[in-house]
Amino acid sequence: MGPLTGLQVVELAGLAPAPFAATVLADLGADVVRVDRARPGFDVLAFPHDPLTRGRRWIGVDVKSPEGLELVLRLVDGADVLVEGFRPGVAERMGLGPDALLARNPRLVYGRITGWGQDGPLAAAAGHDINYIAIAGALHPIGQAGHKPTLPLNLVGDFGGGGMVLAMGVLAALVERASSGRGQVVDTSMVEGAALLTTGLHGLRNLGLWNDDRGRNLLDGGAPFYDTYETSDGEYVAVGAIEARFFADLVRVLGLEDVPDHHNPENWPALRELFTRTFKTRTRDEWAALAEGTDACLSPVLSPSEATRHPHNVARGSFLELDGRPQPAPAPKFSRTAAGVPRPPSEARADTAEVLAELGLSAEEIDRLRAAAVVA
Repeated sequence: MGPLTGLQVVELAGLAPAPFAATVLADLGADVVRVDRARPGFDVLAFPHDPLTRGRRWIGVDVKSPEGLELVLRLVDGADVLVEGFRPGVAERMGLGPDALLARNPRLVYGRITGWGQDGPLAAAAGHDINYIAIAGALHPIGQAGHKPTLPLNLVGDFGGGGMVLAMGVLAALVERASSGRGQVVDTSMVEGAALLTTGLHGLRNLGLWNDDRGRNLLDGGAPFYDTYETSDGEYVAVGAIEARFFADLVRVLGLEDVPDHHNPENWPALRELFTRTFKTRTRDEWAALAEGTDACLSPVLSPSEATRHPHNVARGSFLELDGRPQPAPAPKFSRTAAGVPRPPSEARADTAEVLAELGLSAEEIDRLRAAAVVA
């Protein structure tokens, strides 16, 4: 089910960004086969029931052996897309680089993701999300005034600017292939993806509406009407009442009068002190209840587990359970080709025999390859 039904994807197992891109494709209906080592390795983080491995079949092949490599090449011959997240040159050394695969399958969309990109002065350097978003200028603006930058988990580099941008690039290449008949390489850099996420911020800077003084701007916690506040129970609410009519609703919900002009930065310190004191008089859920039905732009700050139970998320089906474990549902929603419920994560390398049989191997051949440790 889903708009990508019929799309054949091969994923070379790796760390978070590439698996997330493959998950997005699988969620939308693509038939994804995850190719891992024949035996467990230390460079692939895998654990049971991992949502980042849902929706696909999982095989184990020793690509260092000639027979194993040939099996993967045969698998890619029939694929529309390959996804890999190795450091530059690794896939080429494995015999699975884009030149080799596109020579065999000219329609293949070869999606690859690294932190720095396939070339440039830092291309060969090690790094993680924090390094990529630092270089992209995406980390510096996040945090409170007078404090060091706040880490946004690994959402900006690995997932938002990484896996999601890779999935978008793959889909764009598939659209282009529909007219040209030719595949191509999609070179995704998490630095560039994270920088892309800051496009709006650069627009504000270019207009003189944003400066590099962290925590003193409209959307970085500098404005008291766009921030979080602690409540009487030690929880938090989020406030985003920027526009005048929304701010007026917020003031009414808080029961305040004679509040100074919120668009004048000179009033921000006094306004923040007033909000801080007022929010401490009720619990998080009491404030959320008072804001229901208004345009106060006041929301409870929910933990991930609480988010799965929020009435709006329940009504929309924003989360689901696979094997009794909650996780985000596929997104976005489609009017005709609904994505449906993803296949639960397989056990590591559990689908090897099934996929090899689809390649035309007999049970005897599979047994022989297993005995030789060519496949899992």
